[in-house]
Amino acid sequence: MDNETETIRRMLQETGDTWAVVGLSTNRSRAAYGVAEVLQRFGKRVVPVHPKAEPVHGEQGYASLAEIPFPVDVVDVFVNSELAGGVADEAVAVGAKAVWFQLGVVDEEAYERTRAAGLEMVMDRCPAIEIPRLG
Repeated sequence: MDNETETIRRMLQETGDTWAVVGLSTNRSRAAYGVAEVLQRFGKRVVPVHPKAEPVHGEQGYASLAEIPFPVDVVDVFVNSELAGGVADEAVAVGAKAVWFQLGVVDEEAYERTRAAGLEMVMDRCPAIEIPRLG
């Protein structure tokens, strides 16, 4: 396995089961909505993070990572690349173990900062695509 594949495997199977999904709302047409469903089917607790702080998939929503009153293992980022670095920095600040930038979300500087802080990270990938590849 290459390094990125091993990181993906660890994040999905070992890092923890509480995933904050930044950008998740009740909008069923958005990718975050469907990916969150897949994560739940895979046994993950999905915590919606969106300015509206609305409940999604039976979980209470929060307006920011800092408002979540319990530990988060992985922060899954569904915002555009210009905003993603700030979310990665917030993930470090709240003590997350890993950050996942979704397909099309790329910020090399944020990747370097996040890794330097000791978190695992992948960019431009989707867990809903990667889960079936695990077998």
